[in-house]
Amino acid sequence: MTDLQSIAPRDKAEILAQALPYIRQFHGKTMVIKYGGNAMTDPALQQDFAEDVVLLKLVGMNPVVVHGGGPQIEQALKRLGKKGEFVQGMRVTDAETMEVVEWVLAGEVQQDIVGLINQAGGKAVGLTGRDGGMIRARKLRMLDHKDPAVEHDVGQVGDIVAIDPSVVKALQDDAFIPVVSPIGFGEDNESYNINADVVASRLATVLQAEKLVMLTNIPGVLDKAGQLLPELTPQQIDDLIADGTISGGMLPKLAGAIDAAKAGVNAVHIVDGRVPHSMLLEILTDQAYGTMIRSQ
Repeated sequence: MTDLQSIAPRDKAEILAQALPYIRQFHGKTMVIKYGGNAMTDPALQQDFAEDVVLLKLVGMNPVVVHGGGPQIEQALKRLGKKGEFVQGMRVTDAETMEVVEWVLAGEVQQDIVGLINQAGGKAVGLTGRDGGMIRARKLRMLDHKDPAVEHDVGQVGDIVAIDPSVVKALQDDAFIPVVSPIGFGEDNESYNINADVVASRLATVLQAEKLVMLTNIPGVLDKAGQLLPELTPQQIDDLIADGTISGGMLPKLAGAIDAAKAGVNAVHIVDGRVPHSMLLEILTDQAYGTMIRSQ
Protein backbone atom coordinates (compact mmCIF):
# COMPACT_ATOMS: atom_id res chain seq x y z
CA MET A 1 0.00 0.00 0.00
CA THR A 2 1.27 3.49 -0.84
CA ASP A 3 1.62 5.65 2.24
CA LEU A 4 -0.55 8.74 1.72
CA GLN A 5 2.21 10.94 3.15
CA SER A 6 4.51 9.93 0.29
CA ILE A 7 2.11 11.15 -2.44
CA ALA A 8 3.16 14.54 -3.80
CA PRO A 9 0.61 17.35 -3.25
CA ARG A 10 0.21 17.76 -7.02
CA ASP A 11 -0.68 14.05 -7.38
CA LYS A 12 -3.17 14.29 -4.52
CA ALA A 13 -4.85 17.24 -6.26
CA GLU A 14 -4.86 15.25 -9.51
CA ILE A 15 -6.66 12.35 -7.77
CA LEU A 16 -9.25 14.68 -6.25
CA ALA A 17 -9.80 16.44 -9.58
CA GLN A 18 -10.38 13.09 -11.28
CA ALA A 19 -13.21 12.35 -8.82
CA LEU A 20 -14.98 15.65 -9.54
CA PRO A 21 -16.88 14.71 -12.74
CA TYR A 22 -18.09 11.50 -11.08
CA ILE A 23 -19.23 13.38 -7.96
CA ARG A 24 -21.11 15.82 -10.21
CA GLN A 25 -22.63 13.03 -12.33
CA PHE A 26 -23.84 10.95 -9.37
CA HIS A 27 -24.94 13.76 -7.03
CA GLY A 28 -28.37 12.97 -5.60
CA LYS A 29 -28.33 9.46 -7.10
CA THR A 30 -28.94 6.22 -5.15
CA MET A 31 -26.18 3.60 -4.83
CA VAL A 32 -27.20 0.18 -3.49
CA ILE A 33 -24.20 -1.65 -2.02
CA LYS A 34 -24.19 -5.39 -1.32
CA TYR A 35 -21.68 -5.85 1.50
CA GLY A 36 -20.15 -9.29 1.96
CA GLY A 37 -16.99 -11.40 1.77
CA ASN A 38 -13.61 -10.35 3.20
CA ALA A 39 -14.64 -6.69 3.30
CA MET A 40 -17.03 -7.79 6.01
CA THR A 41 -14.71 -9.87 8.18
CA ASP A 42 -11.33 -8.07 8.02
CA PRO A 43 -11.29 -5.20 10.60
CA ALA A 44 -9.15 -2.86 8.43
CA LEU A 45 -11.41 -3.43 5.40
CA GLN A 46 -14.51 -2.92 7.58
CA GLN A 47 -13.23 0.52 8.50
CA ASP A 48 -12.41 1.35 4.84
CA PHE A 49 -15.90 0.31 3.82
CA ALA A 50 -17.55 2.48 6.49
CA GLU A 51 -15.40 5.49 5.46
CA ASP A 52 -16.30 4.95 1.79
CA VAL A 53 -20.04 4.84 2.54
CA VAL A 54 -19.84 8.02 4.65
CA LEU A 55 -17.83 9.82 1.97
CA LEU A 56 -20.38 8.91 -0.73
CA LYS A 57 -23.11 10.35 1.50
CA LEU A 58 -21.12 13.52 2.23
CA VAL A 59 -20.55 14.26 -1.48
CA GLY A 60 -24.28 14.07 -2.09
CA MET A 61 -24.97 10.45 -3.11
CA ASN A 62 -27.48 8.17 -1.37
CA PRO A 63 -25.84 4.88 -0.34
CA VAL A 64 -28.08 2.01 0.80
CA VAL A 65 -26.28 -1.00 2.29
CA VAL A 66 -27.62 -4.58 2.02
CA HIS A 67 -25.54 -7.13 3.92
CA GLY A 68 -25.15 -10.89 4.04
CA GLY A 69 -23.74 -12.91 6.92
CA GLY A 70 -23.14 -16.54 5.88
CA PRO A 71 -19.95 -17.12 7.93
CA GLN A 72 -21.45 -15.46 11.02
CA ILE A 73 -24.61 -17.62 10.77
CA GLU A 74 -22.41 -20.71 10.37
CA GLN A 75 -20.45 -19.83 13.55
CA ALA A 76 -23.62 -19.22 15.57
CA LEU A 77 -25.14 -22.54 14.45
CA LYS A 78 -21.90 -24.31 15.35
CA ARG A 79 -22.03 -22.81 18.86
CA LEU A 80 -25.53 -24.29 19.21
CA GLY A 81 -24.31 -27.65 17.91
CA LYS A 82 -26.30 -27.38 14.69
CA LYS A 83 -24.72 -28.22 11.35
CA GLY A 84 -25.58 -26.02 8.37
CA GLU A 85 -27.16 -27.98 5.53
CA PHE A 86 -27.20 -26.79 1.92
CA VAL A 87 -29.18 -27.83 -1.17
CA GLN A 88 -27.97 -26.43 -4.50
CA GLY A 89 -26.06 -23.68 -2.67
CA MET A 90 -29.08 -22.58 -0.61
CA ARG A 91 -29.10 -22.87 3.20
CA VAL A 92 -31.85 -25.18 4.48
CA THR A 93 -33.62 -23.02 7.07
CA ASP A 94 -35.88 -24.82 9.58
CA ALA A 95 -37.67 -22.81 12.30
CA GLU A 96 -34.76 -23.03 14.76
CA THR A 97 -32.21 -22.03 12.10
CA MET A 98 -34.47 -19.12 11.10
CA GLU A 99 -34.35 -17.81 14.68
CA VAL A 100 -30.55 -17.94 14.57
CA VAL A 101 -30.50 -16.24 11.15
CA GLU A 102 -32.69 -13.42 12.48
CA TRP A 103 -30.65 -12.69 15.58
CA VAL A 104 -27.33 -12.96 13.75
CA LEU A 105 -28.32 -10.82 10.74
CA ALA A 106 -30.71 -8.30 12.30
CA GLY A 107 -28.90 -8.22 15.63
CA GLU A 108 -25.18 -8.84 15.59
CA VAL A 109 -24.14 -8.21 11.95
CA GLN A 110 -26.47 -5.31 11.18
CA GLN A 111 -25.66 -3.49 14.41
CA ASP A 112 -21.91 -3.92 13.84
CA ILE A 113 -22.25 -2.27 10.41
CA VAL A 114 -24.45 0.52 11.78
CA GLY A 115 -21.84 1.12 14.52
CA LEU A 116 -18.93 1.20 12.04
CA ILE A 117 -20.68 3.73 9.78
CA ASN A 118 -21.66 5.91 12.74
CA GLN A 119 -18.10 5.75 14.07
CA ALA A 120 -16.87 6.95 10.66
CA GLY A 121 -19.13 10.00 10.95
CA GLY A 122 -22.31 8.83 9.23
CA LYS A 123 -25.85 8.34 10.54
CA ALA A 124 -26.77 4.73 9.81
CA VAL A 125 -30.11 3.08 10.64
CA GLY A 126 -30.65 -0.69 10.65
CA LEU A 127 -33.70 -2.20 8.96
CA THR A 128 -35.02 -5.66 8.15
CA GLY A 129 -37.64 -6.43 5.51
CA ARG A 130 -40.25 -6.20 8.28
CA ASP A 131 -39.61 -2.51 8.91
CA GLY A 132 -42.14 -0.37 7.09
CA GLY A 133 -43.46 -3.58 5.48
CA MET A 134 -40.48 -3.38 3.12
CA ILE A 135 -39.93 -6.96 1.86
CA ARG A 136 -42.96 -9.22 1.39
CA ALA A 137 -41.94 -12.79 0.68
CA ARG A 138 -43.22 -16.31 0.16
CA LYS A 139 -41.60 -19.70 0.50
CA LEU A 140 -39.04 -20.37 -2.22
CA ARG A 141 -39.95 -23.27 -4.50
CA MET A 142 -36.64 -24.87 -5.33
CA LEU A 143 -36.71 -27.22 -8.29
CA ASP A 144 -33.92 -29.72 -8.82
CA HIS A 145 -31.33 -28.60 -11.39
CA LYS A 146 -31.23 -32.03 -13.00
CA ASP A 147 -34.87 -33.06 -12.65
CA PRO A 148 -37.38 -30.16 -12.56
CA ALA A 149 -40.11 -32.61 -11.46
CA VAL A 150 -38.34 -32.83 -8.06
CA GLU A 151 -38.87 -29.99 -5.59
CA HIS A 152 -36.55 -29.50 -2.59
CA ASP A 153 -37.95 -28.20 0.69
CA VAL A 154 -35.42 -25.67 2.00
CA GLY A 155 -37.64 -24.45 4.84
CA GLN A 156 -38.01 -20.74 5.56
CA VAL A 157 -36.03 -19.54 2.56
CA GLY A 158 -37.91 -16.77 0.81
CA ASP A 159 -38.70 -15.56 -2.64
CA ILE A 160 -39.48 -11.83 -2.89
CA VAL A 161 -43.13 -11.04 -3.68
CA ALA A 162 -42.82 -7.24 -3.49
CA ILE A 163 -40.57 -4.50 -2.11
CA ASP A 164 -42.02 -1.27 -0.73
CA PRO A 165 -39.04 1.12 -0.52
CA SER A 166 -40.86 4.02 1.19
CA VAL A 167 -39.08 3.56 4.54
CA VAL A 168 -35.68 3.61 2.76
CA LYS A 169 -36.64 6.76 0.83
CA ALA A 170 -37.82 8.50 3.99
CA LEU A 171 -34.49 7.78 5.72
CA GLN A 172 -32.44 8.86 2.70
CA ASP A 173 -34.27 12.17 2.48
CA ASP A 174 -33.38 12.76 6.12
CA ALA A 175 -29.60 12.26 5.68
CA PHE A 176 -29.60 8.72 7.13
CA ILE A 177 -27.82 5.70 5.62
CA PRO A 178 -30.13 2.63 5.60
CA VAL A 179 -28.51 -0.75 6.42
CA VAL A 180 -30.80 -3.59 5.34
CA SER A 181 -30.79 -7.20 6.61
CA PRO A 182 -32.14 -9.65 3.97
CA ILE A 183 -35.11 -10.94 5.97
CA GLY A 184 -38.64 -10.84 4.57
CA PHE A 185 -42.06 -11.63 6.00
CA GLY A 186 -44.94 -13.74 4.70
CA GLU A 187 -48.71 -13.28 4.80
CA ASP A 188 -48.95 -15.18 8.09
CA ASN A 189 -46.24 -12.96 9.59
CA GLU A 190 -43.66 -15.74 9.26
CA SER A 191 -40.00 -14.77 8.63
CA TYR A 192 -37.98 -15.71 5.55
CA ASN A 193 -34.24 -15.83 4.95
CA ILE A 194 -33.58 -14.31 1.51
CA ASN A 195 -30.36 -14.35 -0.52
CA ALA A 196 -28.67 -10.94 0.07
CA ASP A 197 -27.60 -10.62 -3.60
CA VAL A 198 -31.24 -11.02 -4.64
CA VAL A 199 -32.43 -8.42 -2.09
CA ALA A 200 -29.75 -5.94 -3.22
CA SER A 201 -30.64 -6.44 -6.91
CA ARG A 202 -34.39 -6.05 -6.36
CA LEU A 203 -33.97 -3.07 -4.04
CA ALA A 204 -31.71 -1.35 -6.59
CA THR A 205 -34.41 -1.92 -9.21
CA VAL A 206 -37.34 -0.54 -7.18
CA LEU A 207 -35.28 2.45 -5.98
CA GLN A 208 -34.24 3.09 -9.61
CA ALA A 209 -30.66 3.23 -8.35
CA GLU A 210 -27.90 4.67 -10.50
CA LYS A 211 -25.60 1.82 -9.47
CA LEU A 212 -25.63 -1.55 -7.73
CA VAL A 213 -22.22 -2.35 -6.23
CA MET A 214 -21.54 -5.93 -5.12
CA LEU A 215 -18.45 -6.44 -2.95
CA THR A 216 -17.09 -9.97 -3.39
CA ASN A 217 -14.01 -12.10 -2.73
CA ILE A 218 -12.88 -12.20 -6.36
CA PRO A 219 -11.35 -9.56 -8.65
CA GLY A 220 -14.54 -9.46 -10.77
CA VAL A 221 -15.69 -11.58 -13.71
CA LEU A 222 -12.71 -13.40 -15.26
CA ASP A 223 -12.29 -14.87 -18.73
CA LYS A 224 -11.05 -18.44 -19.35
CA ALA A 225 -7.42 -17.26 -19.04
CA GLY A 226 -8.15 -15.74 -15.62
CA GLN A 227 -7.99 -12.14 -16.89
CA LEU A 228 -10.39 -9.51 -15.51
CA LEU A 229 -13.22 -8.46 -17.84
CA PRO A 230 -13.69 -4.79 -16.85
CA GLU A 231 -16.91 -4.21 -18.82
CA LEU A 232 -19.71 -6.54 -19.92
CA THR A 233 -23.23 -6.33 -21.30
CA PRO A 234 -26.02 -8.74 -20.25
CA GLN A 235 -25.72 -10.40 -23.69
CA GLN A 236 -21.98 -11.05 -23.23
CA ILE A 237 -22.69 -12.58 -19.80
CA ASP A 238 -25.29 -14.93 -21.33
CA ASP A 239 -22.60 -16.04 -23.83
CA LEU A 240 -20.03 -16.59 -21.05
CA ILE A 241 -22.53 -18.69 -19.06
CA ALA A 242 -23.39 -20.72 -22.19
CA ASP A 243 -19.73 -21.57 -22.88
CA GLY A 244 -19.02 -22.41 -19.21
CA THR A 245 -16.64 -19.49 -18.48
CA ILE A 246 -18.99 -18.36 -15.71
CA SER A 247 -20.23 -21.06 -13.34
CA GLY A 248 -20.70 -22.01 -9.67
CA GLY A 249 -21.13 -19.33 -7.00
CA MET A 250 -20.82 -16.57 -9.58
CA LEU A 251 -24.12 -17.55 -11.26
CA PRO A 252 -26.58 -16.34 -8.59
CA LYS A 253 -24.61 -13.08 -8.23
CA LEU A 254 -24.73 -12.45 -11.94
CA ALA A 255 -28.38 -13.47 -12.31
CA GLY A 256 -29.35 -10.68 -9.91
CA ALA A 257 -26.92 -8.26 -11.54
CA ILE A 258 -28.32 -8.94 -15.02
CA ASP A 259 -31.92 -8.57 -13.80
CA ALA A 260 -31.05 -5.21 -12.21
CA ALA A 261 -29.23 -4.00 -15.34
CA LYS A 262 -32.10 -5.06 -17.61
CA ALA A 263 -34.63 -3.41 -15.26
CA GLY A 264 -33.03 0.03 -15.53
CA VAL A 265 -30.15 0.18 -13.02
CA ASN A 266 -27.55 2.01 -15.14
CA ALA A 267 -24.54 0.02 -14.05
CA VAL A 268 -23.87 -2.97 -11.83
CA HIS A 269 -20.34 -3.29 -10.44
CA ILE A 270 -18.90 -6.56 -9.16
CA VAL A 271 -15.99 -5.29 -7.09
CA ASP A 272 -13.05 -6.92 -5.30
CA GLY A 273 -13.84 -6.27 -1.63
CA ARG A 274 -10.32 -7.41 -0.62
CA VAL A 275 -8.79 -4.23 -2.08
CA PRO A 276 -8.85 -1.32 0.42
CA HIS A 277 -11.36 1.38 -0.66
CA SER A 278 -12.14 -0.56 -3.86
CA MET A 279 -15.74 0.67 -3.86
CA LEU A 280 -14.72 4.32 -3.80
CA LEU A 281 -12.07 3.79 -6.48
CA GLU A 282 -14.56 1.98 -8.71
CA ILE A 283 -17.21 4.72 -8.41
CA LEU A 284 -15.05 7.88 -8.36
CA THR A 285 -12.09 7.10 -10.67
CA ASP A 286 -11.37 5.80 -14.18
CA GLN A 287 -9.60 2.77 -12.72
CA ALA A 288 -11.46 -0.57 -12.84
CA TYR A 289 -11.45 -2.55 -9.57
CA GLY A 290 -13.94 -5.10 -10.80
CA THR A 291 -16.38 -5.75 -13.61
CA MET A 292 -19.02 -3.22 -14.64
CA ILE A 293 -22.19 -4.54 -16.26
CA ARG A 294 -23.91 -1.85 -18.29
CA SER A 295 -27.66 -1.89 -18.84
CA GLN A 296 -27.15 -2.22 -22.61
